[in-house]
Amino acid sequence: MKEERADAARNRAKVLAAAAEVFAAKDPRAVTMDDIAKAAGVGRGTLYRRYPDVASIAVALLDEHEAALQRGLLAGPPPLGPGAPPAERLAAFYTAMADLLEAHGDLALATEIGGRRFEIGAYGFWRAHVLSLLREARIPAPEALADTLLAPLAPEVFKHQRAQGLSLAKVKGALSRLATVVENRPG
Repeated sequence: MKEERADAARNRAKVLAAAAEVFAAKDPRAVTMDDIAKAAGVGRGTLYRRYPDVASIAVALLDEHEAALQRGLLAGPPPLGPGAPPAERLAAFYTAMADLLEAHGDLALATEIGGRRFEIGAYGFWRAHVLSLLREARIPAPEALADTLLAPLAPEVFKHQRAQGLSLAKVKGALSRLATVVENRPG
């Protein structure tokens, strides 16, 4: 892999730091490339050389947090990681995702605008994880249920619930109750 030039690394760090501030300060769906370039003190060309659009900048910011959660799902301790029953793992996943959305919902909202949610690599990972839990629990037609179980984790849904005054604990509790759909079923 080609090593990043020092000036390019500085610009990347400056862009990502400025973008994090811009996303936190205004509705992420309204953030423009000009907003980020201006906040970072770089030209639009510098910005576009690395990032084709606002969502790709949000993905770069969110990637680190999602990667940590993915590592926990693959190799962390139960119930998030392997070794717990599927319903417990799904409940733990929901809790971890609610925490991620609470901390970084502005970034998630910027990455998952409209149908783009289904194109993001992390969504594919989350879906594969839920599918594996459904299959382990021997739930019939797991493909039909996976996206439904991920729907409450859409950033717009989460932000709406929090804006309506639902506490993080209430949202997590509702998601944990939803996870009981994955209780082991006789095959």
